[in-house]
Amino acid sequence: MTQRLIKFTKMHGAGNDYIYVDTRLCPVARPAEASRLWSDRHKGIGADGLVLIGAARERGDDFSMRIFNADGSEAMMCGNASRCVGKYVYEKGLTRKTEIRLETLSGVKTLGLHVEGGAVTSVTVDMLAPRFETPAQYDPRQCRGGEGRLEAGGEEVEGTFVSMGNPHFVVFTDDLADGRLRSLGPLLENHPAFPSRCNIELARVEEDGRIRCRVWERGSGVTQACGTGACATAVAAALTGRAGRTSDIVMDGGTLSVNWDEATGHVYLTGGADFVYEGEIAADS
Repeated sequence: MTQRLIKFTKMHGAGNDYIYVDTRLCPVARPAEASRLWSDRHKGIGADGLVLIGAARERGDDFSMRIFNADGSEAMMCGNASRCVGKYVYEKGLTRKTEIRLETLSGVKTLGLHVEGGAVTSVTVDMLAPRFETPAQYDPRQCRGGEGRLEAGGEEVEGTFVSMGNPHFVVFTDDLADGRLRSLGPLLENHPAFPSRCNIELARVEEDGRIRCRVWERGSGVTQACGTGACATAVAAALTGRAGRTSDIVMDGGTLSVNWDEATGHVYLTGGADFVYEGEIAADS
C-alpha cells in the first residue's frame, strides 16, 4: 500500500480544534480511520476531530462539510467547525461571498461572514430551529417537552434535551468541576436513554447573566467549546426561564453569542475562528 502527503490546516473556534482538509485537492480515503489517528494528541496532529471541506452537491449551495470525531464516529453538525470553514474558504480565496450555503448532514447552514480588511473577524451561523423530540428510548413519563430526569452514577440528574442537528442534554448545576464533568459526561453520553449517544453540557447562569458552560462531546470527551452545545445551552436556559432569548455562553476556550430569534424560531450562533498552523501528513492512498 502506497502513501501520499495530505495537506491540512489546523483551526479552532473558541478552542474547539479540528484538522481541516480540502478534499477537492486532497481526497481522504478512510476519514474515520484518519480522524482517529490524526486527532491523537501524542502520536498524531492532535485535535477534537477531522473536518472535510468538499464541493457542494446541490445547485445553489457553495460547499459541503463532513465532520469526524476523535474516535472516528461521524458527527451531524458542528457550529465551531462551520465558522472555521467560512473563514477558510474566504481567506483561502475559494469564494468572495460573505454569505455561504454550507451542506452538512443536518441540513444546509447559512454562514454570514463579518469581514474587515480582507480578514474574517467572526462568523454568524444560522443553526436553524431547535428540536425537542427525545430519542425513542427516552422515558416519556419523565419527559415534559425536552425536560427529563435520568439516573447516572447513583444520582438522579435533571436536564433538558435539545437537538441542534445533533443531540444534547443540558444539565444546570452549580458544580462544573472537572472531576464531575469527566465522571458524569461519559455516563450520560452512553446512557440507555440515548441510543445514538449524546453530547452533555453542564451549565450555570452567572450573576452577570452570562452562562458558564462545560462540554462533554459525544465521541471526543471534554472539549474547549462546542457550537451546537452553546446553542443547546442557550435554548435550554430560555426554555426553563433562566435567561432570555439572547445569551453569551462562556466555555473553556472562549465566549460564543447565541440568539434564539422569536420571529423565525432559528438559532443564530456568532463567534470567531482562527488559523493555528498548516502542514502535511502521510496517509494511505
